[in-house]
Amino acid sequence: MVVRSRATDLQLHLQAPTPSPRSRTSDSRPLPQPGILHEYAERLVAFEYSASSSSQSSGPGSPVGVKPHTLLFIGGLNDGLGTVSYVADIVAALEDTEWSLFSPILSSSYAGWGMGGLQQDVHEIAACVEYIREYKRQRRSASASDPGWCGADSGPETKIVIMGHSTGCQDVLQYISAPNPQHGYSSSDTTAPARDRGVSVSVGVTRPQVDGAIIQAPVSDREAIQWVLREGNKRHTAEELQKVYSKAIEQAQKHTFEEYRSLDTVVPLPATASLGFPSSTPICSHRFLSLASPASPQDPGEDDLFSSDLTDDRLKDTFGAIHGRGVLRTKLLVLYSGQDETVPPWVGKVCLLRRWQRATDAERSYWHDQSGVIPGATHTMAGPSQVEARRILARKVMRFLQNITGDSSPQSK
Repeated sequence: MVVRSRATDLQLHLQAPTPSPRSRTSDSRPLPQPGILHEYAERLVAFEYSASSSSQSSGPGSPVGVKPHTLLFIGGLNDGLGTVSYVADIVAALEDTEWSLFSPILSSSYAGWGMGGLQQDVHEIAACVEYIREYKRQRRSASASDPGWCGADSGPETKIVIMGHSTGCQDVLQYISAPNPQHGYSSSDTTAPARDRGVSVSVGVTRPQVDGAIIQAPVSDREAIQWVLREGNKRHTAEELQKVYSKAIEQAQKHTFEEYRSLDTVVPLPATASLGFPSSTPICSHRFLSLASPASPQDPGEDDLFSSDLTDDRLKDTFGAIHGRGVLRTKLLVLYSGQDETVPPWVGKVCLLRRWQRATDAERSYWHDQSGVIPGATHTMAGPSQVEARRILARKVMRFLQNITGDSSPQSK
Protein backbone atom coordinates (compact mmCIF):
# COMPACT_ATOMS: atom_id res chain seq x y z
CA MET A 1 0.00 0.00 0.00
CA VAL A 2 1.34 3.42 -0.95
CA VAL A 3 1.05 6.33 1.46
CA ARG A 4 0.19 9.51 -0.41
CA SER A 5 3.08 11.95 -0.17
CA ARG A 6 0.88 14.96 -0.89
CA ALA A 7 -1.47 14.31 2.01
CA THR A 8 -2.84 17.51 3.47
CA ASP A 9 -1.46 18.72 6.80
CA LEU A 10 -3.78 21.65 7.42
CA GLN A 11 -3.98 23.18 10.88
CA LEU A 12 -7.60 24.07 11.62
CA HIS A 13 -7.56 26.27 14.70
CA LEU A 14 -11.23 27.08 14.43
CA GLN A 15 -11.17 28.80 17.78
CA ALA A 16 -8.07 29.10 19.91
CA PRO A 17 -7.77 28.50 22.69
CA THR A 18 -10.76 26.23 23.23
CA PRO A 19 -11.23 25.48 26.95
CA SER A 20 -12.54 21.96 26.38
CA PRO A 21 -14.21 20.01 23.57
CA ARG A 22 -17.19 19.61 25.91
CA SER A 23 -17.50 23.37 26.43
CA ARG A 24 -20.59 24.93 24.92
CA THR A 25 -21.91 28.34 24.08
CA SER A 26 -24.74 29.90 26.06
CA ASP A 27 -27.29 28.43 23.66
CA SER A 28 -25.90 24.89 24.17
CA ARG A 29 -24.21 24.61 20.79
CA PRO A 30 -20.79 22.88 20.83
CA LEU A 31 -17.84 25.22 20.42
CA PRO A 32 -15.64 24.89 17.31
CA GLN A 33 -13.05 22.12 17.58
CA PRO A 34 -9.37 22.72 16.72
CA GLY A 35 -7.26 20.07 15.07
CA ILE A 36 -5.44 18.97 11.92
CA LEU A 37 -7.07 17.80 8.70
CA HIS A 38 -5.17 15.00 6.94
CA GLU A 39 -5.74 13.67 3.44
CA TYR A 40 -4.88 10.00 3.90
CA ALA A 41 -6.01 8.85 0.43
CA GLU A 42 -7.42 10.43 -2.67
CA ARG A 43 -10.63 12.32 -1.75
CA LEU A 44 -10.55 10.83 1.77
CA VAL A 45 -9.63 12.81 4.89
CA ALA A 46 -9.20 12.26 8.63
CA PHE A 47 -9.48 14.87 11.36
CA GLU A 48 -6.98 14.76 14.23
CA TYR A 49 -8.65 16.33 17.25
CA SER A 50 -6.97 18.70 19.68
CA ALA A 51 -8.52 19.32 23.08
CA SER A 52 -6.83 22.75 23.12
CA SER A 53 -4.59 24.83 20.93
CA SER A 54 -1.51 23.60 22.77
CA SER A 55 -2.37 19.91 23.11
CA GLN A 56 -0.54 18.85 19.96
CA SER A 57 2.61 19.07 22.05
CA SER A 58 3.01 15.78 23.86
CA GLY A 59 4.64 14.98 27.15
CA PRO A 60 8.33 14.92 28.07
CA GLY A 61 10.51 12.80 25.81
CA SER A 62 8.27 13.23 22.76
CA PRO A 63 8.88 15.46 19.73
CA VAL A 64 7.23 18.86 19.94
CA GLY A 65 4.16 19.23 17.73
CA VAL A 66 3.11 15.61 17.37
CA LYS A 67 1.75 13.00 19.76
CA PRO A 68 3.32 9.59 19.11
CA HIS A 69 0.23 7.42 19.58
CA THR A 70 -3.13 7.33 17.83
CA LEU A 71 -6.66 6.25 18.65
CA LEU A 72 -8.44 5.85 15.29
CA PHE A 73 -12.22 6.19 15.78
CA ILE A 74 -14.66 4.66 13.26
CA GLY A 75 -18.33 5.58 13.64
CA GLY A 76 -21.45 3.70 12.61
CA LEU A 77 -24.15 4.10 9.97
CA ASN A 78 -24.85 7.79 9.22
CA ASP A 79 -21.88 8.91 11.29
CA GLY A 80 -19.23 11.44 10.29
CA LEU A 81 -17.19 14.13 12.01
CA GLY A 82 -18.61 15.08 15.39
CA THR A 83 -21.74 12.94 15.18
CA VAL A 84 -20.85 10.68 18.15
CA SER A 85 -21.03 12.91 21.22
CA TYR A 86 -18.78 10.88 23.53
CA VAL A 87 -15.80 11.41 21.24
CA ALA A 88 -15.45 14.81 22.91
CA ASP A 89 -15.13 13.11 26.31
CA ILE A 90 -12.37 10.85 25.02
CA VAL A 91 -10.54 13.78 23.37
CA ALA A 92 -10.64 15.64 26.68
CA ALA A 93 -9.32 12.59 28.54
CA LEU A 94 -6.43 12.28 26.06
CA GLU A 95 -5.39 15.93 26.35
CA ASP A 96 -2.48 15.40 28.75
CA THR A 97 -1.37 12.07 27.28
CA GLU A 98 0.76 10.99 24.33
CA TRP A 99 -2.37 9.90 22.43
CA SER A 100 -4.32 11.85 19.81
CA LEU A 101 -7.67 10.86 18.30
CA PHE A 102 -8.16 10.62 14.53
CA SER A 103 -11.63 10.41 12.97
CA PRO A 104 -11.56 9.33 9.31
CA ILE A 105 -14.14 10.10 6.68
CA LEU A 106 -14.76 6.89 4.74
CA SER A 107 -16.65 6.47 1.48
CA SER A 108 -19.44 5.05 3.67
CA SER A 109 -19.59 8.00 6.09
CA TYR A 110 -22.82 9.95 6.52
CA ALA A 111 -25.28 8.58 3.92
CA GLY A 112 -22.63 6.73 1.92
CA TRP A 113 -23.05 3.48 3.86
CA GLY A 114 -26.08 2.47 1.80
CA MET A 115 -23.93 1.96 -1.27
CA GLY A 116 -20.85 0.66 0.55
CA GLY A 117 -19.70 -2.42 2.41
CA LEU A 118 -17.35 -3.66 5.10
CA GLN A 119 -14.57 -4.67 2.73
CA GLN A 120 -14.45 -1.19 1.25
CA ASP A 121 -14.40 0.29 4.77
CA VAL A 122 -11.59 -2.00 5.88
CA HIS A 123 -9.41 -1.15 2.89
CA GLU A 124 -9.85 2.56 3.56
CA ILE A 125 -9.14 2.10 7.28
CA ALA A 126 -5.97 0.22 6.32
CA ALA A 127 -4.92 3.17 4.16
CA CYS A 128 -5.54 5.51 7.08
CA VAL A 129 -3.54 3.34 9.51
CA GLU A 130 -0.59 3.24 7.15
CA TYR A 131 -0.79 6.97 6.51
CA ILE A 132 -0.83 7.77 10.26
CA ARG A 133 2.11 5.53 11.00
CA GLU A 134 4.18 7.08 8.22
CA TYR A 135 3.08 10.63 9.04
CA LYS A 136 4.08 10.31 12.68
CA ARG A 137 7.35 8.61 11.75
CA GLN A 138 8.24 11.51 9.47
CA ARG A 139 7.24 14.13 12.04
CA ARG A 140 9.28 12.43 14.76
CA SER A 141 12.28 12.17 12.44
CA ALA A 142 11.97 15.84 11.50
CA SER A 143 11.77 16.85 15.16
CA ALA A 144 14.78 14.74 16.08
CA SER A 145 16.88 16.33 13.31
CA ASP A 146 15.92 19.85 14.38
CA PRO A 147 18.92 21.64 15.95
CA GLY A 148 16.64 22.82 18.76
CA TRP A 149 15.48 19.30 19.60
CA CYS A 150 17.03 18.06 22.84
CA GLY A 151 15.58 14.54 22.94
CA ALA A 152 17.85 11.53 23.05
CA ASP A 153 16.08 9.89 20.10
CA SER A 154 12.98 10.29 17.96
CA GLY A 155 10.62 9.41 20.79
CA PRO A 156 8.55 6.32 21.67
CA GLU A 157 7.45 3.85 19.04
CA THR A 158 4.12 4.82 17.49
CA LYS A 159 1.12 2.85 18.73
CA ILE A 160 -2.17 2.73 16.83
CA VAL A 161 -5.46 1.48 18.30
CA ILE A 162 -8.62 1.26 16.21
CA MET A 163 -11.99 1.86 17.90
CA GLY A 164 -15.38 1.17 16.35
CA HIS A 165 -18.81 2.37 17.41
CA SER A 166 -21.98 0.55 16.26
CA THR A 167 -21.38 -0.55 12.65
CA GLY A 168 -17.81 0.64 13.14
CA CYS A 169 -17.55 -2.47 15.34
CA GLN A 170 -18.16 -4.62 12.25
CA ASP A 171 -15.34 -2.73 10.54
CA VAL A 172 -12.96 -3.29 13.47
CA LEU A 173 -13.75 -6.99 13.81
CA GLN A 174 -13.44 -7.45 10.06
CA TYR A 175 -10.11 -5.62 10.14
CA ILE A 176 -8.57 -7.91 12.77
CA SER A 177 -10.24 -11.22 11.82
CA ALA A 178 -10.69 -11.37 8.03
CA PRO A 179 -8.09 -13.02 5.77
CA ASN A 180 -5.10 -10.75 5.21
CA PRO A 181 -4.82 -9.83 2.39
CA GLN A 182 -8.53 -10.05 1.68
CA HIS A 183 -9.22 -11.00 -1.92
CA GLY A 184 -12.34 -10.91 -4.03
CA TYR A 185 -13.03 -7.19 -3.63
CA SER A 186 -13.44 -5.70 -7.09
CA SER A 187 -15.69 -3.51 -9.20
CA SER A 188 -18.14 -6.38 -9.60
CA ASP A 189 -18.90 -6.09 -5.91
CA THR A 190 -19.99 -2.86 -4.21
CA THR A 191 -17.11 -0.66 -5.32
CA ALA A 192 -18.56 0.92 -8.44
CA PRO A 193 -20.09 3.88 -6.57
CA ALA A 194 -16.79 4.51 -4.78
CA ARG A 195 -14.87 4.27 -8.03
CA ASP A 196 -17.24 6.74 -9.66
CA ARG A 197 -16.52 9.19 -6.83
CA GLY A 198 -12.81 8.94 -7.52
CA VAL A 199 -11.97 6.64 -4.60
CA SER A 200 -9.13 4.28 -5.35
CA VAL A 201 -10.06 0.66 -4.61
CA SER A 202 -7.52 -2.15 -4.45
CA VAL A 203 -7.79 -5.91 -4.59
CA GLY A 204 -5.79 -8.05 -2.18
CA VAL A 205 -4.54 -5.18 0.01
CA THR A 206 -2.51 -6.31 3.02
CA ARG A 207 -3.73 -4.60 6.19
CA PRO A 208 -1.06 -3.17 8.49
CA GLN A 209 -0.98 -4.37 12.09
CA VAL A 210 -2.62 -2.42 14.89
CA ASP A 211 -1.56 -2.40 18.53
CA GLY A 212 -5.05 -2.73 19.98
CA ALA A 213 -8.73 -2.77 19.07
CA ILE A 214 -11.87 -1.48 20.79
CA ILE A 215 -15.46 -2.44 20.02
CA GLN A 216 -18.16 -0.21 21.55
CA ALA A 217 -21.92 -0.80 21.15
CA PRO A 218 -21.76 -3.84 18.88
CA VAL A 219 -25.29 -4.65 17.74
CA SER A 220 -27.03 -6.89 15.24
CA ASP A 221 -28.80 -5.06 12.42
CA ARG A 222 -30.59 -8.30 11.57
CA GLU A 223 -32.00 -8.70 15.07
CA ALA A 224 -33.01 -5.03 15.15
CA ILE A 225 -34.95 -5.55 11.91
CA GLN A 226 -36.53 -8.73 13.25
CA TRP A 227 -37.61 -6.81 16.35
CA VAL A 228 -39.40 -4.25 14.19
CA LEU A 229 -41.03 -7.04 12.19
CA ARG A 230 -42.36 -8.57 15.42
CA GLU A 231 -43.61 -5.37 17.03
CA GLY A 232 -44.52 -3.13 14.09
CA ASN A 233 -44.04 0.63 14.30
CA LYS A 234 -46.02 3.87 14.37
CA ARG A 235 -46.96 3.66 10.70
CA HIS A 236 -47.29 -0.07 10.03
CA THR A 237 -48.50 -3.19 11.78
CA ALA A 238 -46.21 -6.18 12.15
CA GLU A 239 -48.12 -8.00 9.40
CA GLU A 240 -47.73 -5.08 6.99
CA LEU A 241 -44.01 -4.80 7.71
CA GLN A 242 -43.47 -8.52 7.18
CA LYS A 243 -44.99 -8.23 3.71
CA VAL A 244 -42.82 -5.20 2.89
CA TYR A 245 -39.75 -7.01 4.15
CA SER A 246 -40.43 -10.24 2.26
CA LYS A 247 -40.99 -8.37 -1.00
CA ALA A 248 -37.83 -6.28 -0.55
CA ILE A 249 -35.74 -9.38 0.18
CA GLU A 250 -37.15 -11.22 -2.82
CA GLN A 251 -36.47 -8.34 -5.20
CA ALA A 252 -32.99 -7.72 -3.81
CA GLN A 253 -32.03 -11.38 -4.18
CA LYS A 254 -33.45 -11.60 -7.69
CA HIS A 255 -32.05 -8.31 -9.01
CA THR A 256 -28.96 -7.57 -6.92
CA PHE A 257 -26.89 -6.25 -9.81
CA GLU A 258 -27.39 -4.89 -13.33
CA GLU A 259 -25.11 -4.35 -16.32
CA TYR A 260 -23.18 -7.61 -15.97
CA ARG A 261 -22.87 -7.18 -12.18
CA SER A 262 -21.15 -3.81 -12.56
CA LEU A 263 -23.97 -1.74 -11.06
CA ASP A 264 -25.85 -2.26 -7.79
CA THR A 265 -29.60 -1.99 -7.82
CA VAL A 266 -31.27 0.13 -5.15
CA VAL A 267 -34.00 -1.18 -2.85
CA PRO A 268 -37.09 1.07 -3.14
CA LEU A 269 -36.91 3.85 -0.57
CA PRO A 270 -40.50 3.33 0.68
CA ALA A 271 -39.56 -0.23 1.64
CA THR A 272 -36.35 0.62 3.50
CA ALA A 273 -37.95 3.64 5.18
CA SER A 274 -40.83 1.48 6.41
CA LEU A 275 -38.32 -0.85 8.05
CA GLY A 276 -36.71 2.01 9.97
CA PHE A 277 -33.85 3.06 7.73
CA PRO A 278 -33.45 6.79 6.91
CA SER A 279 -35.90 7.77 4.19
CA SER A 280 -33.24 9.88 2.44
CA THR A 281 -30.58 7.17 2.23
CA PRO A 282 -30.52 4.90 -0.84
CA ILE A 283 -29.50 1.34 0.05
CA CYS A 284 -28.22 -1.00 -2.62
CA SER A 285 -29.48 -4.57 -2.73
CA HIS A 286 -26.09 -5.99 -1.79
CA ARG A 287 -25.83 -3.93 1.42
CA PHE A 288 -29.49 -4.47 2.31
CA LEU A 289 -29.07 -8.25 2.07
CA SER A 290 -25.87 -8.01 4.13
CA LEU A 291 -27.63 -6.10 6.92
CA ALA A 292 -30.87 -8.10 6.87
CA SER A 293 -29.01 -11.39 6.34
CA PRO A 294 -32.14 -13.44 5.55
CA ALA A 295 -30.27 -16.79 5.46
CA SER A 296 -28.95 -16.40 9.01
CA PRO A 297 -27.99 -17.99 11.28
CA GLN A 298 -27.11 -20.87 8.96
CA ASP A 299 -25.51 -18.67 6.29
CA PRO A 300 -24.95 -15.18 7.75
CA GLY A 301 -24.23 -12.14 5.61
CA GLU A 302 -21.07 -10.05 5.84
CA ASP A 303 -22.59 -7.57 8.33
CA ASP A 304 -24.11 -10.26 10.56
CA LEU A 305 -21.29 -10.55 13.11
CA PHE A 306 -22.98 -9.86 16.44
CA SER A 307 -26.35 -11.67 16.41
CA SER A 308 -27.13 -13.67 19.54
CA ASP A 309 -28.18 -16.79 17.61
CA LEU A 310 -25.02 -17.24 15.55
CA THR A 311 -23.42 -20.66 15.87
CA ASP A 312 -20.13 -21.38 17.60
CA ASP A 313 -18.66 -22.25 14.20
CA ARG A 314 -19.55 -18.77 12.93
CA LEU A 315 -17.89 -17.20 15.97
CA LYS A 316 -14.76 -19.28 15.29
CA ASP A 317 -14.63 -17.69 11.83
CA THR A 318 -14.83 -14.17 13.25
CA PHE A 319 -13.72 -13.69 16.87
CA GLY A 320 -11.89 -17.01 16.78
CA ALA A 321 -9.93 -16.06 13.66
CA ILE A 322 -8.19 -13.07 15.28
CA HIS A 323 -5.20 -15.14 16.41
CA GLY A 324 -4.49 -16.62 13.00
CA ARG A 325 -4.54 -13.33 11.11
CA GLY A 326 -1.68 -11.68 12.99
CA VAL A 327 -3.18 -8.19 12.57
CA LEU A 328 -3.93 -7.49 16.27
CA ARG A 329 -0.74 -7.23 18.28
CA THR A 330 -2.13 -7.12 21.82
CA LYS A 331 -5.65 -6.88 23.24
CA LEU A 332 -9.31 -6.45 22.29
CA LEU A 333 -11.61 -4.30 24.46
CA VAL A 334 -15.33 -5.02 24.03
CA LEU A 335 -17.86 -2.64 25.63
CA TYR A 336 -21.59 -3.39 25.41
CA SER A 337 -24.20 -0.76 26.29
CA GLY A 338 -26.43 -1.99 29.10
CA GLN A 339 -29.52 -0.07 27.94
CA ASP A 340 -28.89 -0.12 24.20
CA GLU A 341 -32.26 0.74 22.67
CA THR A 342 -31.37 -1.01 19.39
CA VAL A 343 -30.90 -4.41 21.08
CA PRO A 344 -34.02 -6.63 21.35
CA PRO A 345 -35.09 -7.69 24.86
CA TRP A 346 -34.44 -11.37 24.16
CA VAL A 347 -30.67 -10.83 23.83
CA GLY A 348 -28.70 -11.88 26.91
CA LYS A 349 -25.83 -9.40 26.86
CA VAL A 350 -23.59 -11.01 29.48
CA CYS A 351 -24.03 -14.49 28.02
CA LEU A 352 -23.30 -13.17 24.53
CA LEU A 353 -20.09 -11.51 25.69
CA ARG A 354 -18.98 -14.76 27.30
CA ARG A 355 -19.47 -16.61 24.00
CA TRP A 356 -17.45 -13.98 22.16
CA GLN A 357 -14.68 -14.18 24.75
CA ARG A 358 -14.46 -17.97 24.54
CA ALA A 359 -14.12 -17.79 20.78
CA THR A 360 -11.58 -14.94 20.93
CA ASP A 361 -9.35 -16.55 23.54
CA ALA A 362 -9.46 -20.12 22.22
CA GLU A 363 -5.78 -20.04 21.20
CA ARG A 364 -4.40 -16.96 22.97
CA SER A 365 -5.71 -14.43 25.47
CA TYR A 366 -6.78 -11.28 23.60
CA TRP A 367 -9.83 -10.26 25.68
CA HIS A 368 -9.03 -7.24 27.84
CA ASP A 369 -10.09 -7.28 31.50
CA GLN A 370 -11.91 -3.94 31.16
CA SER A 371 -14.39 -5.52 28.72
CA GLY A 372 -18.02 -5.86 29.76
CA VAL A 373 -21.43 -4.23 29.92
CA ILE A 374 -21.57 -0.51 30.79
CA PRO A 375 -24.57 -0.17 33.13
CA GLY A 376 -27.28 2.21 31.96
CA ALA A 377 -25.50 3.12 28.73
CA THR A 378 -27.61 3.77 25.65
CA HIS A 379 -26.40 3.09 22.11
CA THR A 380 -24.68 6.45 21.54
CA MET A 381 -24.52 7.63 25.19
CA ALA A 382 -25.84 11.03 24.11
CA GLY A 383 -27.56 13.51 26.41
CA PRO A 384 -27.32 14.66 30.04
CA SER A 385 -28.61 11.35 31.41
CA GLN A 386 -25.54 9.57 30.03
CA VAL A 387 -22.84 11.56 31.82
CA GLU A 388 -21.90 8.65 34.09
CA ALA A 389 -21.93 6.14 31.22
CA ARG A 390 -19.59 8.38 29.22
CA ARG A 391 -17.33 8.73 32.25
CA ILE A 392 -17.10 4.96 32.61
CA LEU A 393 -16.41 4.59 28.90
CA ALA A 394 -13.62 7.18 28.95
CA ARG A 395 -12.07 5.59 32.04
CA LYS A 396 -12.04 2.12 30.45
CA VAL A 397 -10.60 3.42 27.20
CA MET A 398 -7.87 5.28 29.09
CA ARG A 399 -6.91 2.20 31.09
CA PHE A 400 -6.79 0.17 27.90
CA LEU A 401 -4.52 2.69 26.18
CA GLN A 402 -2.26 2.84 29.23
CA ASN A 403 -1.89 -0.94 29.02
CA ILE A 404 -0.97 -0.66 25.34
CA THR A 405 1.92 1.68 26.12
CA GLY A 406 2.87 -0.07 29.36
CA ASP A 407 2.04 3.02 31.41
CA SER A 408 1.14 2.01 34.97
CA SER A 409 0.68 5.54 36.26
CA PRO A 410 -2.79 6.62 37.48
CA GLN A 411 -5.01 8.14 34.84
CA SER A 412 -5.33 11.88 35.07
CA LYS A 413 -8.89 12.17 33.78
